[in-house]
Amino acid sequence: MDELCEGAIAVAQAAAEAILHVYRGEFDVEHKRDASPLTAADLAAHHCIVDGLAKLTPDVPVLSEEAANQVPPHVRRGWHRLWLVDPLDGTREFVKRNGEFTVNLALIEDGVSVFGVVQAPVTGVVWYGGAALGGAFRRDGTITVPLRVRQPATSPLRVAASRSHRDARTEALIARMGPIEEVNLGSSLKFCRLAEGGLDAYPRFGPTCEWDTAAGQAVLEAAGGCVIDPRGRPFRYNQRDTLLNGDFFALGDPALPWRAWLGE
Repeated sequence: MDELCEGAIAVAQAAAEAILHVYRGEFDVEHKRDASPLTAADLAAHHCIVDGLAKLTPDVPVLSEEAANQVPPHVRRGWHRLWLVDPLDGTREFVKRNGEFTVNLALIEDGVSVFGVVQAPVTGVVWYGGAALGGAFRRDGTITVPLRVRQPATSPLRVAASRSHRDARTEALIARMGPIEEVNLGSSLKFCRLAEGGLDAYPRFGPTCEWDTAAGQAVLEAAGGCVIDPRGRPFRYNQRDTLLNGDFFALGDPALPWRAWLGE
């Protein structure tokens, strides 16, 4: 597992370099059919990751955001082990040039995200971990430290909010949480901050895709947190025809009263 871990981190770092090459210059922004932005950095990172993982684990298929529509659901659902990849999570933040975007790699086994890597290209920091690794870690240059969520979470709760995605349901839920300190942060960095103990909760209503959450979930769970749906079930991957996620809570402390926040 250590060899696989280091190999995956190297792949993510190579993708980060490809992203930065575009980020430091001028680039055009196109839009996909769902109106989400697409840049040359997304595609460069995609090719870098697909090629790198093919060398690292040639027997494990790769499902990437930038090529997911090329794989029929009945084919990918037959994959019991796969890499679930977002080459550039937070393209809107990339376009805004605020640095809050990441490279996400998750290893999925029978629907469970057992290992994840989240790489921040601008800072070079990488978060990684999962059940398969036995813990979660943050690496900044040559310094690696283990991660642990904040338990018990105490008031005021530090609540993550998306910079680019807010709706009335989220605002109503936040109003029911009591005293909070709201933290605006983009991409999978929210999961990483939860794993570090710097945040307590990240409620999300509205559309995300499986590659947006899988890597961050692996890291957060390995640090003691959880990612659950509004019925309390942990997120699972590549189990349905759709790759769209439903609503979820990412929590540092699983004992937080998320049902009360829903008004139940």
